[in-house]
Amino acid sequence: MKLEILTPDKKVFEGEVRSVTVPGTMGSFEVLKDHAPIVSTLEDGKVIIRTGSTDETILIKGGVIEVLDNNIMVLAEGAQNS
Repeated sequence: MKLEILTPDKKVFEGEVRSVTVPGTMGSFEVLKDHAPIVSTLEDGKVIIRTGSTDETILIKGGVIEVLDNNIMVLAEGAQNS
């Protein structure tokens, strides 16, 4: 799956991932390969990115996520590596 995390001023992450967990408005949820298409709002919190062998955490300040055809786009109001 391809993940992109963007803020208004920069691209925070781009790459292939095994899964990603995001802070949804109604609670956190995980996106795995072949996830159903979804658009959801996000709260402030941690985005946990799992690649082949490592985990990376990025703190975001709200936003939205779109998942379509194994492409994940996170548009965040702000972000920083934790």
